[in-house]
Amino acid sequence: MNTTAFGAGKIGVFALFAGAAVLEVVGDAMIRRGLRGGGAALIAIGFCVLGCYGILVNQLDIDFSRLLGAYVGIFAVVSVSVGRLVFHDVVPASTWIGLSVILAGSLIIHLGRA
Repeated sequence: MNTTAFGAGKIGVFALFAGAAVLEVVGDAMIRRGLRGGGAALIAIGFCVLGCYGILVNQLDIDFSRLLGAYVGIFAVVSVSVGRLVFHDVVPASTWIGLSVILAGSLIIHLGRA
């Protein structure tokens, strides 16, 4: 199984996951803003950005379940961070605890071999 992203090893894989997470969160945020008065153009652009996320995240030659299991952890960190920094969400302690559980599960899925 080849897990390198464009020949960059583990750093490339992480960068690819982080880039995909940013695209997914930005696409969702654009759609959210579009539905709340931003207009149809913003929604359409959000759809295109989400499509780019799907293409990017699937560049790795990893089993699909392991791929998305590992990706979910990075996506969760990016989405909570964007919620806090962009949308000014108040993030309760329970969310941070849940995020740590998601990250632990993501590591188990990605690193587990059994």
